[in-house]
Amino acid sequence: MKRLTKLSTALLAGALFAFPALAVDLRIGLQEDADVLDPAQSRTFVGRIVYTALCDKLVDVSPDLKLVPQLATEWKWSADGKELVMKIRDGVKFHDGTTMDAAAVVATIERNMTLPESRRKSELASVAKVEATGPLEVKFTLKAADASLLAQLSDRAGMIVSPTAAKALGANFGSKPVCAGPFKFVERVQQDRIVLEKFADYWDKAKILVDKVIYLPIPDTTVRLANLRSGDLDFIERVAPTDVGAVKGDSNLKYDATVNIGYMALYANIGNGPKADNPFGKDKRLRQAFSLSLDRDALNQVVFEGTAVGGNQSFPPNSPWFNKSIPVPARDVAKAKALMKEAGYPTFDLEIQHANSPVVIQMMQIIQSMAAEAGINVKLKATEFATLLDEQTRGNYQFSRSDWSGRVDPDGNIHQFITCKGGINDTKYCNAEVDKLLNEARASTDDAVRKQKYDAAAVILNEDLPIIYLGHQSWIWAYKKSVTGFVPNPDGMIRLQGVKKG
Repeated sequence: MKRLTKLSTALLAGALFAFPALAVDLRIGLQEDADVLDPAQSRTFVGRIVYTALCDKLVDVSPDLKLVPQLATEWKWSADGKELVMKIRDGVKFHDGTTMDAAAVVATIERNMTLPESRRKSELASVAKVEATGPLEVKFTLKAADASLLAQLSDRAGMIVSPTAAKALGANFGSKPVCAGPFKFVERVQQDRIVLEKFADYWDKAKILVDKVIYLPIPDTTVRLANLRSGDLDFIERVAPTDVGAVKGDSNLKYDATVNIGYMALYANIGNGPKADNPFGKDKRLRQAFSLSLDRDALNQVVFEGTAVGGNQSFPPNSPWFNKSIPVPARDVAKAKALMKEAGYPTFDLEIQHANSPVVIQMMQIIQSMAAEAGINVKLKATEFATLLDEQTRGNYQFSRSDWSGRVDPDGNIHQFITCKGGINDTKYCNAEVDKLLNEARASTDDAVRKQKYDAAAVILNEDLPIIYLGHQSWIWAYKKSVTGFVPNPDGMIRLQGVKKG
């Protein structure tokens, strides 16, 4: 090898001073690929992870699950709970350079309420009108009091998008999303990567310490961890519980975990198209039998190494919203068989679609085995997660396994899934009494009243079982030792404020 001459050494030194320091990229492994990157239309959990970098919201959620300011700096309810006035942060720009102000907030909320493809309509159903009452002030006028609205505005319904971009792209906004978050959209290759880069004019840019973030969908948990350990990734979410020991034993890695506020569940097709026309969708006794065939504690121990808890409601057993008069049922194969016989089906064939991640596959294989002992012959159909959700929406399923990441307000865990016109009611279950109870719970600001309504709804839902709840996982993250500043949150999001890669 030739030695560097004095001249070449001088030239190299000059080049080093002439060019800026190397950009810092953070590569994050996700369990699935996100669906459309339009807050009005999307529904995936990993999509929400991407949004924490891409799209700021009116309100955010703190690690202790309090609602805190983000694009709105303060807010106030009227005495009757039918008006909400928000002060909007000054000096905020969208990624296209346009101004984020009260008019932009109004345009976004109206888009969420009227866009034909919007999934946010039920979340904002209580809003009669939204108007700019000043350059940086917005007033929501409600049809009826809605205690859940602030929590809705802490998620996709409250992510403010550029009106200019939204008008230009319409339903195709997700092809080039323009928001007001710390990172702006660069490119997306479906099933491969989503690339964002730091937004120079972000309102809180001092807290953004990496230059680029690259999200890579890797459904196989083993492969995802192997990529982290090899250095191809810097951070991964939803570490398999079986891999926790390996992560903790690796001196090059860090580990964080917290119990989440969501749930794991199976959705029965009750009335969503032709595939609902089958005994399992029509006869609740078959669904009750299926639920009784499951040993939720065993599922927790075998699949999740004791890091999850069994559940039978949209709220975990340690939640103040859990109805204690309906405890998590013990497995009862004899009763399951009796219910099936009563329904006229000593045996029954059932197809269940599920995500193609190893942890879900393992859990579904155990469920398949448990159900078989009650005479339910389960055929498993593994598919990519975004495809699974699309099939659920279309009603192209008999029974579907899908998880929900949870919301701070109890309304967010149940209303949109169960009410007749709920935005994510893929089962198409519809019960007027349940609608009445959940709408009344949403309207009250008195937690005791709300608890009474949720408890009463839980009794009906536990009987009808349009959704069979399985339990509640912990969020588990692993990342390189060189990554610092990450703060775990029970909502499962990966917030990049303060995160640094050494």
